[in-house]
Amino acid sequence: MSQAASGTSSGPGTSSGPGGDHSELVVRIASLEVENQNLRSVVQDLQQAISRLEARLSTLEKSSPIHRATAPQTQHVSPMRQVELPTKKVATPAEDDEDNDIDLFGSEEEEDKEAARLREERLKQYAEKKAKKPSLVAKSSILLDVKPWDDETDMAKLEACVRSIQLDGLLWGGSKLVPVGYGIRKLQIQCVVEDDKVGTDLLEEEITKFEEHVQSVDIAAFNKI
Repeated sequence: MSQAASGTSSGPGTSSGPGGDHSELVVRIASLEVENQNLRSVVQDLQQAISRLEARLSTLEKSSPIHRATAPQTQHVSPMRQVELPTKKVATPAEDDEDNDIDLFGSEEEEDKEAARLREERLKQYAEKKAKKPSLVAKSSILLDVKPWDDETDMAKLEACVRSIQLDGLLWGGSKLVPVGYGIRKLQIQCVVEDDKVGTDLLEEEITKFEEHVQSVDIAAFNKI
């Protein structure tokens, strides 16, 4: 009875011999192969699902409104359009610049004419003002000594003769009688003359014309005014 029970409890899975170990290893390998096949099947299913999802996503992107809006914009921006647009934008300011240059040139001509007109007016005003303004006249103050022939000469008459000389640029001044000697007195008379019009030679010539009363004429003093 004990032997039968012992024979019944022992089996391939519980055998501790070499044959039992080999059979157990075979069972495990077979189990692993089955699990591997199952995993491969799961991976294939996942790959197929991912492929389907990618195809669906691609279809959705192509049919979506965002894709439709962006696609024409990408096609619209071409190198030719990029070149033409700046060319047109640059051409318009160039024409405006040409117009501005013409206007500026015209305004400069108008300013030049206005400046020339103002300059001519100022020169004319200056010339008129200068013509009205009296120019400085060189004058001299002369003190004359007029000597008579003798003590019997009428000195009042002699002075009247001298003052009777009227010349442009001649102005007679004060006078006095100065004793010379032996009862003779000379006439000392002041006058102012314009240098350009009256000279000392002309005065002496005019005064000595009264030879009945005048013996000689001398320049006692001569000063520029």
